[in-house]
Formats: sequence, C-alpha cells, structure tokens
Amino acid sequence: MLLTTTDFVPGKKVKEILGIARGSTIRAKHIGKDIAAGLKSIIGGELGGYTEMINESREEAIKRMEQHAKQLGADAVINVRFMTAEVISGAAEVLAYGTAVKLVR
Repeated sequence: MLLTTTDFVPGKKVKEILGIARGSTIRAKHIGKDIAAGLKSIIGGELGGYTEMINESREEAIKRMEQHAKQLGADAVINVRFMTAEVISGAAEVLAYGTAVKLVR
C-alpha cells in the first residue's frame, strides 16, 4: 500500500477515488508518566514518555488507516493527514486519514 501526503503519485494516474480511508486510536496518560512530566515541566525539556506515546499512537493510526484502505480496495492513500485531539482530560485521539484510490496499472 502506497501512502503519500501529496495529492498524486508521481508517474501514476488515479483511476478511481474510493473514499476516505481513516484510522484512529485513543491513548490515555499513565500516572507514572504524569508524575515524571509534571517534574519535567518544572525544569523544562522534552517529555519523552509523551513523545513515545504519541509516536506509537501515530503508527497505530497509520496501520488502521491502511487496513481500512485495503477494505475499500485501494492501491494507495493520497493526501494523508493527521489530527490530534483531547477526548477527555488525560486522553488523546490520533487520527490518520486520506483519500483511498485505485491507480492505473
């Protein structure tokens, strides 16, 4: 499955638009990470535990988007974008979405 943030695939033509492919995950903070982040926010610096959590969430959202695109019969997903939103206090959703397409072979 080809995934791209551009609205085209170089050297390929889009034969059919199949719809929006999407994948998301919602992750909550771990109390240990909260304590460490609270201390880190006092002295400054990167909140490594949260960076890791968001990176893992992004990868899971991409994987789910790709699975959805396969269900739609896509060869590629173009215009891939990400969105992050707080769902409730302490929990965030990461959403990956794009246009599922069939390419001319």
